[in-house]
Amino acid sequence: MKLCFTSQTDTGIVRSVNQDYYYIDPEGCFFIVADGMGGHAGGQDASQIATNTIKAYLEQYWDDSYSSGDLLTNAITEANKEILKDQYNHPERGDMGTTAVVLLFRQEQQWCAHIGDSRLYLLRGELNQITEDHTWVARALKSGDITAEQARFHPGRHVLSQCLGRKDLQLPSLQHLELQVGDILLLCSDGLTEEVPDEQIQDYLQSSSSCEEKAAQLIEGAKKAGGSDNITVVLVALLG
Repeated sequence: MKLCFTSQTDTGIVRSVNQDYYYIDPEGCFFIVADGMGGHAGGQDASQIATNTIKAYLEQYWDDSYSSGDLLTNAITEANKEILKDQYNHPERGDMGTTAVVLLFRQEQQWCAHIGDSRLYLLRGELNQITEDHTWVARALKSGDITAEQARFHPGRHVLSQCLGRKDLQLPSLQHLELQVGDILLLCSDGLTEEVPDEQIQDYLQSSSSCEEKAAQLIEGAKKAGGSDNITVVLVALLG
């Protein structure tokens, strides 16, 4: 399957440090976005540790007999261990953590895994959010306790129920994807989704622009809307 992929990241308008981190495999085998949190640059360290650990694990065991689901679970679990180890060695970063969303193309199958509120979207005619945020607000929205409009502006919308860097980490959410030619996938940190509503994201992705131009438009759209957080986007288009 032929892919077109690109990425962009930006510190945004308000923040002075970019605590997002991402990786694109040059062969298009896997894609990672992580959004760190924690003071004293801890978030920047957490997202980098997570991304580099997941990358290294996937590369090391890519041709092993692990199923793709197990491979992803193991990689993310290993990333959590490495962050906990760094917290132990650097107590000043003890509160650091990170989200992670990973897209995998392996053995003619596509899988995604995530922890936290960094997202994977699929555009196929219309935009659909594939991942489900690991936040209290997302649970309340799903149960009907709040509306979608209330969720968008809820003061607790950034409070994560799961992230890497926790001893009580649960298994990541896994999904097997059924993709087809013409699909566009978007991995992103919440610096994009906090500022740009899904309807506008859909408009950007449906434009006739190139992958690189679409990514730039998403970043600029988030900055024009306020740019209150770091913004990272990875686009993957299935061409055939």
